[in-house]
Amino acid sequence: MLLAIDIGNTNIVFGINENSHWKNHWRIQTDPLKMADEYWVIFSSLLSEGNIRATAIDQVIISSVVPSLVHPFKEMLSKMIPEGNIIQVGPAIYSKIPVKVLNPFEIGSDLVANAVAAYKKYGKMTTIIDFGTALTFTTLGKNAEIRGVAIAPGLLTAVSALAGKTAQLPQIHLTPPPSVLGENTVHAIQAGVVLGFAGLVDSIIDRICSEMGEPVNVVATGGLSSVIAPLTKSVKIIEPMLTLDGLKYIHDCVLN
Repeated sequence: MLLAIDIGNTNIVFGINENSHWKNHWRIQTDPLKMADEYWVIFSSLLSEGNIRATAIDQVIISSVVPSLVHPFKEMLSKMIPEGNIIQVGPAIYSKIPVKVLNPFEIGSDLVANAVAAYKKYGKMTTIIDFGTALTFTTLGKNAEIRGVAIAPGLLTAVSALAGKTAQLPQIHLTPPPSVLGENTVHAIQAGVVLGFAGLVDSIIDRICSEMGEPVNVVATGGLSSVIAPLTKSVKIIEPMLTLDGLKYIHDCVLN
C-alpha cells in the first residue's frame, strides 16, 4: 500500500492508496512545532480507526511546502518502512514525470503534483486552481510544460487578515451571501470576499486564455473550491483529490 502525504501551510492531507484506489484519506491541521512522535500518535490513531495496519504500508511519497516538517515526517515514517522507500517530491525527480517543470526551484511541490494529475486526466492547455492557504493558478502549455503560476491570498488568509487588522470586523463562515448588497456585517464580508474571489478567478482565467491564445481546461481543487466554483463562469471541473492523485502518479513514474 502507498501512503501519500501533502504537507501544506494550513493542513496536512494524506491518504492510503491500494491497487489505484483510495481506501481512505484524512486532513489534519499543520503544526510546525510538533515533533515526530506527536505526529506518529496522530497518524497511527487515524490509521487504526480506518482499519489500516501501518505495517501494510510499504511505500510513501511526500510533498511539502513546510521545509521544517520534512525531517520530522521522515523520522516518523522510519518507524514503518525503510527510508529508501520514501520518495520526496522535488527537483531531483522532476526529470521522471510527464510534465516539464521549467523553474524547478521556484515552484511548490504541491503545484507540481496538481499539474501531473491534471495533465494525466485532462491533457495539455490546462489551468489548475488550488483554493488553499494561497489561491494558485498553475497553467500547462502545449508541450506539457508548466508555463507559469499566478498566486493570490487564499480566502481564509484574506478573511483572517481582514479580521486581524480591523477592530469591528469578525471572522466569518465563507458561504455565498444572499446578495452582493450586504445588509449586515457578515453578509457584507461574504459579498466582498466570496463573490469578489469568484470575480478574481474569472478575471485571471480570461487573462490566461488571452495570453495562451486559446481556451484552457480549468480544474479546481482545494477545500473551498466547492464554494467558489459554482459562482464562476470558468470553473466546470472540481477535483477534491487532485493533489493526492498527482502524488500517486508521480510515485508510479519514479518507480517505473
